[in-house]
Amino acid sequence: MNIYDELKWRGLIHQVSDEEKVREYLGKPGASMYCGFDPTAESLHVGNLVPLLCLVRMKKAGHNPLYLMGGSTGLIGDPSGKDKERELATHDQLDARLEKIKGQVRRFVERNTSERPDIVNNYDWTKDMTAIELLRDVGKHFTINWMLQKESVKGRIDRDEVGISYTEFSYMILQSYDFYHLNKTRNCKLQIGGGDQWGNITAGCEFIRRKSAHDGEPAEAFALTFPLITTASGKKFGKSEKGAIYLNADVTSPYAFYQFFINTDDRDVVKFLKLFTFLNQDEIVGLEKELEEAPHLRSAQKRLAEEVTRMIHGQHELDRVRTATDALFGKGDLKAVDPATLRAALESAPNRHYASGDLPDLPQMMMDLNMVPSKGQARKDIKGGGVYLNGERVNDSEDIAESDFIAGELLVIRKGKKSYGLVTKG
Repeated sequence: MNIYDELKWRGLIHQVSDEEKVREYLGKPGASMYCGFDPTAESLHVGNLVPLLCLVRMKKAGHNPLYLMGGSTGLIGDPSGKDKERELATHDQLDARLEKIKGQVRRFVERNTSERPDIVNNYDWTKDMTAIELLRDVGKHFTINWMLQKESVKGRIDRDEVGISYTEFSYMILQSYDFYHLNKTRNCKLQIGGGDQWGNITAGCEFIRRKSAHDGEPAEAFALTFPLITTASGKKFGKSEKGAIYLNADVTSPYAFYQFFINTDDRDVVKFLKLFTFLNQDEIVGLEKELEEAPHLRSAQKRLAEEVTRMIHGQHELDRVRTATDALFGKGDLKAVDPATLRAALESAPNRHYASGDLPDLPQMMMDLNMVPSKGQARKDIKGGGVYLNGERVNDSEDIAESDFIAGELLVIRKGKKSYGLVTKG
């Protein structure tokens, strides 16, 4: 299958500048394409998975994807999709973010292709450009009238209270120059990105056409964008109750990452399997059938969560997450769970910290965790067999020993089937 046809089947094509030519361009191995990633935060998020996965799909199809780090564009700020001016970050802040994002991209690509990604940084070819060169050699090919028609500008130009600065207004010129540079030096004819990047990408296509014609070396360039991913409820994909879901394990734990995908609505799961996994059409059709016949088993959601967690965090972290999930639902040994994963799994549960050597009895702990209104009720629950320590039912003992703590750090108290409390000491 031509990779263009696969992208179309997966629902990944929103806009394309010339479908016939793009499909032809992608029909032969060895084509180059790129997507840009500006260092606006210290981590990429799940919304960035669409372009990341697309570039990896291109690699698997025999093409040469380029991963563009926005070392210079990140200093300017993209107005696309923003209703007010971004706060400018310092060079040091951007450099630190850039290194983290490069590391994420490198790990993702190597894990899913077994090859190193071709990473480029637009700061390398813009840092020595003078203002005169930018205005004369690049800006000359852009008319204000044409730039004003772009959605990223139109959305701000009439809002007197925020407006748009000359800095952000010029962003599309810099992004267009990136496309021109890669077209000329790497024979890259295709830029991909989210739907909000259509104006910037097509501006690059037009700049390449004008500049190359002016230089007597006519060149072609194409644009392809992905749709904005929304859930069946109409919400923008990628956020939980606690905020955005990041690819960095230090920001969003692998457990929280896994849970985000396993909680996917039945109405969304088949679409997300197409967008966020490498599963083929037959596999996805099979999972869709299982969803229809036995939705309570949530087979499609489990497969989605497993595939994406493995893709981002690796098999080792996926195994840890599944071990924790099974143990918390009574299907495994809590003492075998990695402490860090267990902490993440019980992040939203009531928690209490005690000094070593000063541990109260179990009824007092349950009161401190607001699991019971009184010690008398706690004793009643214990006697009734409804209280568990680290997954094991408590008999009559109310004493807590240092040795009861998992890895010397954690104690998990459960009342009934779903009421959890986490105790730490130190």
